[in-house]
Amino acid sequence: MCAFKRYKKNIKLGIHEDSTNRKKLADFLRYHSSQSGDDFTSLKDYVSRMKENQKSIYFITGENKEAVENSAFVERLRKRGYEVLYMIDPIDEYAIQQLKEYDGKTLVSVTKEGLELPEDEEEKKRFEENKSKFEGLCKVMKEILDKKVEKVTVSNRLVASPCCIVTSQYGWSANMERIMKAQALRDTSTMGYMAAKKHLEINPDHSIVKNLKDKADADKNDKSVKDLVMLLFETSLLASGFSLEDPQIHAARIHRMIKLGLGIEEEDAVGPVETAVTADDMPPLEGECEDASKMEEVD
Repeated sequence: MCAFKRYKKNIKLGIHEDSTNRKKLADFLRYHSSQSGDDFTSLKDYVSRMKENQKSIYFITGENKEAVENSAFVERLRKRGYEVLYMIDPIDEYAIQQLKEYDGKTLVSVTKEGLELPEDEEEKKRFEENKSKFEGLCKVMKEILDKKVEKVTVSNRLVASPCCIVTSQYGWSANMERIMKAQALRDTSTMGYMAAKKHLEINPDHSIVKNLKDKADADKNDKSVKDLVMLLFETSLLASGFSLEDPQIHAARIHRMIKLGLGIEEEDAVGPVETAVTADDMPPLEGECEDASKMEEVD
């Protein structure tokens, strides 16, 4: 294992560049996983532990072990007993683009769209029912978010989180976007194209999503719906590993929600220091006065 830690970057660079020896080099790869604890596991060992009905090797890329381990993307797979590999080296993002499969098993990112988990007929039926039931809410949320996301869909990968941001099959992951933004000589045109490939997935079993659906069904033009959708989107970006275009506006939205919850009037909230974002600078929360009681209903 000490030898792997010493040469892991060279091995992964070989995976990326050496197509002739890629299959042989794959046997030397080691990763932490949702079942390995503090130890490393090989792809061979992962395959030996796969469930009988499992056809893919699941993985997630991220900045560090703690970040991916606590990710919303891992929670359902872990709960159902599926192992997820943690790829936390920057070079993993490049190597995994070339390593498409191992031992006949396709490598699948749990942060990409179209994640298909082995399900029985009852689970498939329930998922289709949820897709139909929340179709209206997905449409409303897409209209509100507009070009911020490509689409809004019902998720089959979430347990405790209300929603998450996933990327298209050929778009960058959140970790890859972070890496590319850190590049001094990055291609800004490519950044704009790849970074736009975001999809919002909602959890139909979460109380926030259920309450939001009720509000949208009652009146899709309810002024508080837009604000709640924007807050859900921004917090999902952060929870999914993306960065916000303007963190100050998000912070101001949160502060206003806190004031509503505490019953503080805007004119009463006068501090000794003027903040970088004022009420005049930030797009106001829709219906913050007349809909205060409505916004408190969703918790």
